[in-house]
Amino acid sequence: MNMEFEPTSETEAADIVRQSAGTGTPLAIVGGGTRSGLGNPVRTPQVLSTRKLSGIISYNPAEMTMSARTGTPMAEIEAALSQNRQMLAFEPMDHRGVMGTSGEPTIGGVFAANVSGPRRLTIGAARDHLLGIRFVNGAGEVIKSGGRVMKNVTGLDLVKLLCGSHGTLGLLTEVTFKVLPLPPIAATVVAFGLDDSQAAAAMAHAMAMPVEASGAAHLTETVRYRFLGSSLPDGAATVLRIEGLAASVSARSEKLRSALATVAPVTVLDPEVTEKLWRDIRDVKPYADGTRKSLWRVSIAPSAGHQLVAALRLEAGVDAFYDWQGGLVWLRMEADAEAELLRGYIKGLGGGHATLVRASDAVRDATPAFEPEQPAVAALSARLKDKFDPKGIFNPGKMG
Repeated sequence: MNMEFEPTSETEAADIVRQSAGTGTPLAIVGGGTRSGLGNPVRTPQVLSTRKLSGIISYNPAEMTMSARTGTPMAEIEAALSQNRQMLAFEPMDHRGVMGTSGEPTIGGVFAANVSGPRRLTIGAARDHLLGIRFVNGAGEVIKSGGRVMKNVTGLDLVKLLCGSHGTLGLLTEVTFKVLPLPPIAATVVAFGLDDSQAAAAMAHAMAMPVEASGAAHLTETVRYRFLGSSLPDGAATVLRIEGLAASVSARSEKLRSALATVAPVTVLDPEVTEKLWRDIRDVKPYADGTRKSLWRVSIAPSAGHQLVAALRLEAGVDAFYDWQGGLVWLRMEADAEAELLRGYIKGLGGGHATLVRASDAVRDATPAFEPEQPAVAALSARLKDKFDPKGIFNPGKMG
């Protein structure tokens, strides 16, 4: 018989965890359920949801910090920030499109999965913006780590450790994070018709220029038409975002436009179009296609991304586009998941990480969703898991 717990307080959540640990009954930890297919399947009749652990606890716009319970919907967080022209600078992706899920993304889910978008290239990942946490460990004990200011730490940094652990080490109940001002204006410089290799070189050159681009992506010919209602001209589009004060954005955009015009036709998109384009890049719109074709998120050296895709295309049906200057590759497989082939090429190109974001049930059962750990790292992970969750009740099997 399936049972779903929806605690309304941290104390109630701790009691549920303590009881589950006492009986050795595993718990599937969920927030809004919008990333329910991410990771390997968790099979247990008991679900612990954080959706009723909701609400902003404190928000100080002057200090640019916010604390919230982990079940707080992202829409509520973003609405509060918008009133003060502030933002989560790491641009967390909304997975509902590619996962085919509904519900509301939560702030706890964002940090549990370390979800970061296009501005990750220059501003850091979600974990770099997380200041403090409260969580329940596998013994039902409430633990607090970090605070409302950035500071150096010694020993084990629990804030960084829990962020990205996908609910396998503890149940996050509260998060404190920094926010940043919204840029006054943004524009996008677009170079058309470059192939993947040329685009990688152009983005590297642009990011080395003193124009402070906050995003760099290459939209291949196969996906270009899925952005902005097919209004981008024919050919692949290499896009770079410039943000800041209006006069500065104008000057920096022109400098970048002039530099790229030596290698390709170039145009500049206005702020409204820029906002829509980068939201669609963030949410991987080309692969929000209603299918369950295997979708990979690959982190690799920016100079190696296009090499990886070229090698894969010789042996498998694959579609792709690039974010983070080519260092984040979104790969959709047309048939098999090709996990061994993909990870073999990544290793041969100097290393990286491949995460299976979406796949059929059969593929999820048979394929490690996260990069298999080296023996020494696996041993360390096992010791950490034993320390935080000795009965192994949190999301068993989710990370392999």
